[in-house]
Amino acid sequence: MESKIKALAFGMVIALALKAAAREAAPALTFPPELPDKQTLVTDESPEFLKPAATLREGVEIAKTPPRIELLYYPGQDYPGKPWSAWGDSIVANGKYYASIGDHMAIGAKGDTAHTGNAIVYEYDPAAKALRRIVETQKVLAVPEGHYAPGKIHGRLDMGKDGWLYFSTHRGSARATTDQYFYEGDWILCHNPATGATEIVAHGPVPKHCIPCSVLDPDRLIFYGGTASGAGAEDSDIRFFAYDVTARKLLYSGPDGPARYMLFARSTGKIYYVPGKEMTGALVRFDPAKPGPPTKIAAQVGCRAATAETPGGIIYTVSNGARETDAPLWSFNTKTEEAVQLTSAAVGSRAYIASLDADPTGHYLYYIPGAHGGSEADGSPVVQFNTATGKKKVIAFLNPYYKIKYGFTLTGTFSSALDEKGETLYVTWNSNRGTKAWDSCVLTVIHIPASERKE
Repeated sequence: MESKIKALAFGMVIALALKAAAREAAPALTFPPELPDKQTLVTDESPEFLKPAATLREGVEIAKTPPRIELLYYPGQDYPGKPWSAWGDSIVANGKYYASIGDHMAIGAKGDTAHTGNAIVYEYDPAAKALRRIVETQKVLAVPEGHYAPGKIHGRLDMGKDGWLYFSTHRGSARATTDQYFYEGDWILCHNPATGATEIVAHGPVPKHCIPCSVLDPDRLIFYGGTASGAGAEDSDIRFFAYDVTARKLLYSGPDGPARYMLFARSTGKIYYVPGKEMTGALVRFDPAKPGPPTKIAAQVGCRAATAETPGGIIYTVSNGARETDAPLWSFNTKTEEAVQLTSAAVGSRAYIASLDADPTGHYLYYIPGAHGGSEADGSPVVQFNTATGKKKVIAFLNPYYKIKYGFTLTGTFSSALDEKGETLYVTWNSNRGTKAWDSCVLTVIHIPASERKE
């Protein structure tokens, strides 16, 4: 018995020593993160981008010409986040790219009231090759000390026909959405890039609920959301709501909402989604012309992410591939309300895709598997899918190139957008600098060679 106790104690000593050694070996992170030689932007165009990972699946093509890529860190990451991360989808509007990141906090860290939750919206100007901060939720909301402050934007950024960006906030930590921290619900905000004005559209459109899922109807100016309940919410399920951002009026709120993404048919104004957390199943339809409980339709899809409606009236979606090795792609016809399962979206060992973009013709889709981390296991592949032929082609493998050259790993994304011509893909990455967890956010501007956009 005594020998067993001694062996156990010895094992604990060894384990503690190994943990201490690991801490000492971990890189000392500095904030803000910087590129070598204090460069603010680097440009690369290398044949190394076309070297496949060992996990590449049979039948997946590789581009012949490497893209030119600009890369830069997001400014404002001046202190350690919990972690700095991007969770919401991004857009291109009027020739500029708009994206968000956040510190994932909600009520400060270890008594540091200066760093309560903060989410930041950026504008990237491709002519100037520069990022600028246009919204900081911490400054706009200016909540009293000790009150909940959201550290994430988890839904989409969208621009209305009025020229304003619309978006919603989301909790950093679920533990902060309580009465103790005066939680009443999250916010819908809007920002005018032309004037610099930012306004609160609504606070708690669904009381005591966060808003991790959103899309804006830019023509009718209706903001649609799917919620997650905070502590003390009367309704603890996922809620779906429609909010008129012009009249500042709730049009509808009801149960069985979408967890992460919705299909928006701009041609009709109708919204479709799979109710609940599963993200695969029968769709329901909400028609703003007849506001009321959504109606179930016959079509079934998987929907963790979706494209905008193409000129041909098709919305492409991808199933939830989290913790899976496969995620089917789907097409949904907004005219006939018919859905078709196309093929697997995976090109390697990872299948979780949280952003899906169609080019202006609807001929190509772009996405990156491994959204919540792990994309590097497959080389952080940027995938092009040909909707006419069903072929998948990797236009660039970004890992280990950036890790070797600049010292960080691009581990996945929830945020990508194509420019209006379908020539440039913007991707906001969660990255790390040698640690196990994310610690910073990086923007890549990927110029897709013309030769890779022709059959």
